[in-house]
Amino acid sequence: MPNDLLELDHVGIAVADLTAAVAFHTEVLGLRVELTETNDEQHVTEVMLTPAEGGTRIQLLEPTDPASAIAQFLQRSGPGLHHIAYRVADVVATAARLQAEGRRVLYPHPRHGTAGSLINFVHPRDTGGVLLELVQPRSLDRPG
Repeated sequence: MPNDLLELDHVGIAVADLTAAVAFHTEVLGLRVELTETNDEQHVTEVMLTPAEGGTRIQLLEPTDPASAIAQFLQRSGPGLHHIAYRVADVVATAARLQAEGRRVLYPHPRHGTAGSLINFVHPRDTGGVLLELVQPRSLDRPG
């Protein structure tokens, strides 16, 4: 079996109040803001946070559209863990392999993610109940 997963990239958390969530993660937990951007395709504003010593990042996601997937998640489940993201070298090849094995990916082609990355998601019904994101960074070097 190929080892497509390079490392855990980030943990995505859906939030209703991005300002309050950033304050908690920076002031209380000591994380630093690595990146803030709006992803129009995904209809979210996101903040990527990093521990001072490096390691797995936390992505806070606030919907910009009440019909977005994150808004629907918040309506259904409330704020909390949305997904686990794994870094891969080739999101197209990884998604194709998973599909060939009978797993559902959410998009027929990769979409735009954080900082110019390519992303796709694996349906939680095929992963033991957790939405998995596949992330192919613009380069394999971590930004920042």
